[in-house]
Amino acid sequence: MAKQVVFTDNAPRPIGPYSQAIKSNGFIFVSGQIPIDPATGTIVTGNIHMETRLILDNIERILEAAGSSLTKVVKFTCYLKDINDIKFVNEVFEERNLGALPARACVQVSDLPKNSKIEIDAIAEE
Repeated sequence: MAKQVVFTDNAPRPIGPYSQAIKSNGFIFVSGQIPIDPATGTIVTGNIHMETRLILDNIERILEAAGSSLTKVVKFTCYLKDINDIKFVNEVFEERNLGALPARACVQVSDLPKNSKIEIDAIAEE
């Protein structure tokens, strides 16, 4: 299967030369998402709970456009400016119906696009 670009107006437009997601060989690879409001294109800041919820909502919209869902995610990677925020990220992940819990990596990074505190990418089955 050739790779296929996934795009939806219901999630933030890419802020660089990349796709929201790519479908390939039965998987969907969602690009890293930061807390951007898809309606305004602006970054949303506040607390890490709110930002994580917005990111997961955006990932969910992208996956739905690709014919998948959050319950089909096999791996998340979380990038945090402050690794101590992981406890708050975990609380939000526990709120969501993720089905069988996916694999996940969380790392602290020195900076993220648009000075965001968090970025999350995902790999899901179709």
